[in-house]
Amino acid sequence: MLAHAPYLLYSDGKGNIFEDNTLYATGRSGWDVYPVPEEDWIELPEGGNLYELPGRRGIGIDVITGEMRLCEKGWAVAAFIPPAHTGLFIAAYETMPDAPILPLFCYTAAGWVEGKFFVPAIRIESDIRQECGGFNDKKIETGVSQMLKAYPHNRLVKHLAENCCNTYNCPAARNYFMGRWECPVPASPACNANCVGCISLQPDEEPIVSTQDRLTFRPTPEEIVEYTVPHLESAPFPLISFGQGCEGEPLLVWETMRDAIIEIRKHTDKGSININTNGSKPDAVKALCEAGLNSIRVSTNSARREVYMPYYRPNNYDFDDIVESLKVVRSFGGWTSINYFVFPGMTDSVAEYEALRELIIDTDLCMIQWRNFNIDPDWYLGKIGATDTGECLGVKQLMELISEEFPNLKFGYYNPPMERIRGRFELDFAH
Repeated sequence: MLAHAPYLLYSDGKGNIFEDNTLYATGRSGWDVYPVPEEDWIELPEGGNLYELPGRRGIGIDVITGEMRLCEKGWAVAAFIPPAHTGLFIAAYETMPDAPILPLFCYTAAGWVEGKFFVPAIRIESDIRQECGGFNDKKIETGVSQMLKAYPHNRLVKHLAENCCNTYNCPAARNYFMGRWECPVPASPACNANCVGCISLQPDEEPIVSTQDRLTFRPTPEEIVEYTVPHLESAPFPLISFGQGCEGEPLLVWETMRDAIIEIRKHTDKGSININTNGSKPDAVKALCEAGLNSIRVSTNSARREVYMPYYRPNNYDFDDIVESLKVVRSFGGWTSINYFVFPGMTDSVAEYEALRELIIDTDLCMIQWRNFNIDPDWYLGKIGATDTGECLGVKQLMELISEEFPNLKFGYYNPPMERIRGRFELDFAH
């Protein structure tokens, strides 16, 4: 039990953060602001960060009157919560006319009480694969050096080392160079969607920039096989994943992946072969399953076509294709997940809940990865034309209802290794 609700946080615009002890912190859902239930606050997990939000005033509850009002003492503050945690409320603020669009991060509500920062969030995943404390910089540096020497002509290994690991501190790449768990396999420089919040390529006319550079070449099957087979053979709880944040849509190079998978399976039957995808080409997914694909994770901001289409802005595919891709993988006995972008006030709307239930039933879905949506909330809602998000359940209640109705459906944040897929799902990784 907290002594009282967390106090609202504000920034002086120079990176210094203070609490306003005349206001309690609130949370936002859709366009609306609410008090946060006390049981929803948890201490900001290790690896979390706080952001100042330029041109935005925080909204809090007056400690004396109980009325909502603006904080006049500077800029609003939000939290980035680390992987394995899902936010329940967005930071609540009022945007001034001259406020810049926020970069592509998640903006969870935050507060201060009893000498600590708190956020409304839930730990959705026991896997510790991206925890800050588990990374060893010396080991990673040695791993990078060894792999570059071992594969001197492999453009993918060079890309993962110099771009993903050393430039952007990508946790997946860092884990690969530590010789463990999930190995990233970027495969496609092109994409067939024009996602509003694309992290690797933003059009020149948009006011935000992508958070990283996209892959600039198309790797060969030989390059893929060369470094993935040793990983599958030697890493603990191994899996390889096509489709990374530093690339376009991997299904556009499905023939390359098919040839690589066939060759990989000639050398080893260990581990899981996964694809992170928009699911736009069910026929290509079928060909990959025939070659030996074990699991698929399809990204979506919604189980509703009318919310999906204005965000993804797809070329030559439709929402129905992503549903079909999930069905195809299940027909081969494979593992299916959705990479579900959680936006409080949209994801937990009654309309979305009903659509999500239908999607789970229709596709026999195995897992939901409850991912925080990295996007400016106002910009996103404006881009998809969501003026009224309708009646909402609350993210936590949505999770509880889905879990109750579908007890075999797994919740998490990461692609599971084969050991989990085969039944030991609650397995914890060791550092």
